[in-house]
Amino acid sequence: MDSVFFFFLLFFTVTHSKCFRLPVILNSTFIHSALQYLFWTLYLSAASGLSTPPHTPTQASSQPVFTQEAQQSGPSPERPAQSSRSRSLSTPPDTGQRLSLPSAKPPIPSSSPVPPYSTSQQNATGLKVFSHWFYYNFFCFTAAEPESDIYMRFMKSHKCYDIVPTSSKLVVFDTALQVKKAFFALVANGVRAAPLWDTEKQSFVGMLTITDFIIILHRYYKSPMVQIYELEEHKLETWREVYLQATFKPLVNISPDASLFDAVYTLIKNKIHRLPVIDPVTGNALYILTHKRILKFLQLFMCEMPKPAFMKQTLGELGIGTYHDIAFIHPDTPIIKALNIFVERRVSALPVVDDSGKVVDIYSKFDVINLAAEKTYNNLDISVTQALKHRSQYFEGVMKCHKMETMETIVDRIVKAEVHRLVVVDERSSIEGIVSLSDILQALVLSPAGIDAQHC
Repeated sequence: MDSVFFFFLLFFTVTHSKCFRLPVILNSTFIHSALQYLFWTLYLSAASGLSTPPHTPTQASSQPVFTQEAQQSGPSPERPAQSSRSRSLSTPPDTGQRLSLPSAKPPIPSSSPVPPYSTSQQNATGLKVFSHWFYYNFFCFTAAEPESDIYMRFMKSHKCYDIVPTSSKLVVFDTALQVKKAFFALVANGVRAAPLWDTEKQSFVGMLTITDFIIILHRYYKSPMVQIYELEEHKLETWREVYLQATFKPLVNISPDASLFDAVYTLIKNKIHRLPVIDPVTGNALYILTHKRILKFLQLFMCEMPKPAFMKQTLGELGIGTYHDIAFIHPDTPIIKALNIFVERRVSALPVVDDSGKVVDIYSKFDVINLAAEKTYNNLDISVTQALKHRSQYFEGVMKCHKMETMETIVDRIVKAEVHRLVVVDERSSIEGIVSLSDILQALVLSPAGIDAQHC
């Protein structure tokens, strides 16, 4: 039983240590296999009569004695949390390699007959009864647990800090910076958003995103002959005072110690695409969380977790996505009209549909930033087709899907393509709907918890 005691001690220490914050996959697969191993060890020990007889006083004195100092030097599950935050073992390494867990199988019991119990084996009888009880009450109960909420539990067991990369770029703007220079800086640094720092308040007060650039163009553009004074001369603080005077909201952010479940809920409920991670103690901005980053993190561990039944269901069966009143444009649609649709419909992308109804391209908010890169924002009467010729990044084409494809296929495709949405089309490539990252995270993480953050 010394080995069993050591196993329990090691198991308890690892699972309760702050330095080993194991993910749900360990709670479901690794722990299950480990406890199976423990069960079979207890069972075989009892069945083969390997339980040790009662110790005599002489035998007891031969056992090693652990002093209080020796016990204190070992790992203690009750030790206080360290001041420094340690990264979870489940965080993917920078090499992008997938974390794989060894599969543990219970030892196969011997098929040889077990001799009848003797008097010296009565203790083993109680051990076998306990083993049977333990196996029935734990393993049978665990097998009966529904798997539909496995991704929800995975997200609740991980913190936002687990998803922060070891090295990343974070651009911060002072509110005294000119609006024009701020957007040029976004383009130059290849980022889509930046936290805004108020020197007087000594805190972060908001986010500058491509949406702000679109709103400025939408509100102040008149014609190619009229310069957009508000973009050329205004400072960020002036723009915030003008635009947010009636709709001011405090900066939505999250703590690095908050769970990824909370991050998903915050993103979807507030209908935002960028969530800054700010340390509540130092006030420093650590990272900007996105739907794409969170779903990619989850997808890395999907193969190690039990697969819920809904992953094999189709989009049509699950009803995931938007299939009514889809906003779209045509190749000859002027840019200013596309910007109006972005603002009024609050969408992040517009499928480009030709005269036959076939999806031929897509114009997203990120494509609008090319107007700043090319310094062509003073002429928004050009067509979408003309504007898309100046894409700064290689475009592989519109990422599409069909209603009859499974949820598992949809998740793999959108993660590998690193896009924010898939266009649902029929057999003629005519548009039927849109499936976004928000739709997918809502279905995987929030819906199993009974939460509909998209409509709350």
